[in-house]
Amino acid sequence: MASGDRSADGRGAAATGDVPLAVELRGITKRFPGVVANRDIELRVRRGEVHAVVGENGAGKSTLMKTLYGEHRPDEGQVLVDGREVHFRSPADAIAAGIGMVHQHFMLADNFTVLENVVLGSEPTRRGRLDLAEARRRIAEISDRYSLGLRADALVEDLGVGDRQRVEIAKVLYRNARTLILDEPTAVLVPQEVDELFANLAELKREGLTVIFISHKLDEVRRVADSITVIRRGTTVGTADPRTTTVKQLAELMVGAELPSPEIRSSTVRETPVLRLAGVTVTDSGRRPVVDDVTLTVREGEVVGIAGVEGNGQAELVDAVMGLRPLAAGAVLLGDEDVTGWSTRARRESGVGFIPEDRHRQGMLLDAPLWENRILGHQTRPPAVKGPFIDRRGARADTARIMREYDVRAPGPDTLAVALSGGNQQKLIVGREMSARPRLLVAAHPTRGVDVGAQSVIWELLKDARAEGLGIVLVSADLDELIGLSDTLHVMLRGRLVATLDPRRVTPEELGGHMTGARTTAGAA
Repeated sequence: MASGDRSADGRGAAATGDVPLAVELRGITKRFPGVVANRDIELRVRRGEVHAVVGENGAGKSTLMKTLYGEHRPDEGQVLVDGREVHFRSPADAIAAGIGMVHQHFMLADNFTVLENVVLGSEPTRRGRLDLAEARRRIAEISDRYSLGLRADALVEDLGVGDRQRVEIAKVLYRNARTLILDEPTAVLVPQEVDELFANLAELKREGLTVIFISHKLDEVRRVADSITVIRRGTTVGTADPRTTTVKQLAELMVGAELPSPEIRSSTVRETPVLRLAGVTVTDSGRRPVVDDVTLTVREGEVVGIAGVEGNGQAELVDAVMGLRPLAAGAVLLGDEDVTGWSTRARRESGVGFIPEDRHRQGMLLDAPLWENRILGHQTRPPAVKGPFIDRRGARADTARIMREYDVRAPGPDTLAVALSGGNQQKLIVGREMSARPRLLVAAHPTRGVDVGAQSVIWELLKDARAEGLGIVLVSADLDELIGLSDTLHVMLRGRLVATLDPRRVTPEELGGHMTGARTTAGAA
């Protein structure tokens, strides 16, 4: 390879043998103003394999995949598909060449059926009219052939995360993709759903299809991949054989450090409560409870983890704590003060920090510079203001401090947030919230979609803040993270707390069983 044609075990890059290459990228370089996102990258993916691409957020993985998918053109280098050089001008060109991509954030219309989502933009017609019978036949064929278990008439809004992902896979297969790019496909799945996804990938392989698997979960990469390419700071640093390479070796290739652990070893829990929820109930527009009579306490120095399959009330519970949704019943107390009727701003000013589930929708203004994002939600207090006015100089200076202390990699405070990788965006949000020195932090999926380097930074920040007395509500789909960081662990199912588990003893498989209702609810809260 361009920066060391070697594997993680030092034996040299795996030879392609007699298996033809599905995709080959030669010397790919892509520049943006002020930054070289990809530099002389090499990638060789054999037909019929699962090929993992790993690296830190900001390492250049997404840029490289966007080049392969036709979202932008490389400044230098060649893209070859099935041994022939191609020049994609758009994703439509990539799709026509047999390249499909399933994005990390699903691109589905909730109010459409599975059938309507799959065929949207590629509708079969007969005499100028939509041929529903042909669409249904093809979707059933794809579902059966690749064991996707799709129900064509099901509304997407009624589907779980794993089912939605299979709809996205069906979309690209419907368009005759032979090579699939999966971007962080397990980020929101529980262990049982990960097993189902990997079974689907095995079916794709058996049918001769090729999968490019982008992930920061190195244990999963070793489990599912046939070969691995590692990218660091915009260039390839090596290839690895997952059968002979350890997670530690992969982590060292990626970030030059050992794989971090979320585990906390000593208790820092104090008696003083910082948050109490008493019989909290939240209803939807049809007055059905989506959070149903939830009672819990978070103390100083305590991490209270909330586990659950997405869609079981965790998001609504977070909104209730933050004052983003009204309560149908119950009360929210900060310390000894009832804040049930308080606004979100009042709660924030009383010491509540917030790391939102969706950083793009709730946590950032993507088209605004970093210094404006630094003051977002904190615009009534220094360093954001001086008297009645926004203090731009103070905000820029404090943004530069956060960038240094929290390792936010960007040219400067005036850089637009959209230009940052997901991991750097997340570190900016964490730095912003921790800089306000809150007494309670509501952290919803704080390491979602970030690499092991950013994950390590965020875990250490949460551990340090916990040791200083911060109370934390932690919602996460990463079960190792929940088990490792939590002092107390609750399980939400259909809006209720159905179990309270000991993080020191429970396994991810047992926790996943409680989350899906497959296990008994012994120890229910």
